[in-house]
Amino acid sequence: MTPVVCPIERKKALLKLIEVVQATSFHSELKALRTKRPKLRGAIVRLSPFVDGQGLIRVGGRLSNSNLPYSARHPLLLPKKSQLVDLLVMDRHIANSHSGCNALLASLQREFWILSGRRTVRSVLFRCLPCYRLKASTMQPQMGDLPPDRVKKMRPFSGVGTDFAGPFMIKASRLRNVRLIKAYLCVFVCLSTKAVHLEVVADLTTEAFIASLDRFVSRRGLPELIRSDNGTNFVGADRYLRDVVNFLNNNQVDIETALSRRGIRWTFSPPGCPHWGGIFEAVVKSAKTHLMRVIGQTSLTFEELTTVFCKIEAVLNSRPLCPLSSDPNDLESLTPGHFLIGQPLNALPEYPLSDIKPGRLRRYQMLQQMSQDFWKRWSLEYLHLLQQRFKWTDRTSPPHVGDLVLVKDANLPPLRWRRGRIVNLFPGKDGTPRSAEVLVGDSVLKRAVTTLSRLPVD
Repeated sequence: MTPVVCPIERKKALLKLIEVVQATSFHSELKALRTKRPKLRGAIVRLSPFVDGQGLIRVGGRLSNSNLPYSARHPLLLPKKSQLVDLLVMDRHIANSHSGCNALLASLQREFWILSGRRTVRSVLFRCLPCYRLKASTMQPQMGDLPPDRVKKMRPFSGVGTDFAGPFMIKASRLRNVRLIKAYLCVFVCLSTKAVHLEVVADLTTEAFIASLDRFVSRRGLPELIRSDNGTNFVGADRYLRDVVNFLNNNQVDIETALSRRGIRWTFSPPGCPHWGGIFEAVVKSAKTHLMRVIGQTSLTFEELTTVFCKIEAVLNSRPLCPLSSDPNDLESLTPGHFLIGQPLNALPEYPLSDIKPGRLRRYQMLQQMSQDFWKRWSLEYLHLLQQRFKWTDRTSPPHVGDLVLVKDANLPPLRWRRGRIVNLFPGKDGTPRSAEVLVGDSVLKRAVTTLSRLPVD
């Protein structure tokens, strides 16, 4: 049977440890205090220390006439850097239900006076893992440069971002009391001109998505690159989006294989990092906003929903790419529709010009000149708006291979975030890593750096 250590023995052991620490940290002060006229230096002078009957240094202070206990009137003096001090602070911190800095410091000063106590307590609390988990902050690298498909002149819909929205409850037919079924919206956004193409999908299967992609290609041309979110970005956003999550997670290989045969490169954003696809996330928000304002709670049929989304597509393709000019002669702002049909899709019909003699330019040359003018305006009016970093401007300390991190999970409280170790980093062209491979248990997960929180190291 293990013997029980009584409180008196614990107190004697603690006093003995304090005696050893004081003899090590305050050797010269202890020697001076044992003289009749001690000469002390530094912050210890303001404490009026003295040596008690047990040979321990205590704070003299100005509270000797108070009603406080002896240990509170004359607390034991401790250095700011000592393993014993760290253990005492952590012990009181846990005993007081992980209290904060002020409450913990007040509890300690009833028995001990720690030099630079507030700084010491803060450094110990920073290493408390449960407290750190509850206020863990993820790493945020500087906003990266835009990829080439966002800032180069390319055929509209040559580089595409795609996303899903829904589900939308539609009627199977126009009959009364007909059951409602789910339909989804597949969004295609041109990465350079922000032109939008909306496709309504009847169900979430690989065949349905490939069919919607074929309809998109037949009308907009074959893209070279498609960017999309990873399915785990939808987790926890809405209970209805579980179908989207399962579809993307279970069919990534089939979709990539089908697209590779068409010569299309498919790129996924890291899991749990939707801001990597902000350009198509914004279109999803705008499309759903227009839909809710137009139909409200009305249940439409598949054809009616398709018609409404076609009208919303025209509205989105007629939105200005940049602020309107203050020039009174500039009556029209640049829109995605200019790159598709030469004007906004919801523009009024033009005055008939059949009776006017053609100019020196041929029709084909005139169309070429119009396209070049649109791209010139794109370069002069729109492209410079992408120059500034409106957030994430600071160059923070980058992660390193071997760092111990917490993997943020939006569906779990911070205390249940999993711990992992960074095994690989993927830096961009500027050398800043923005995604990493993390070893969690026996699995290696690829995550964005913004979902990782670096754990403190002793």
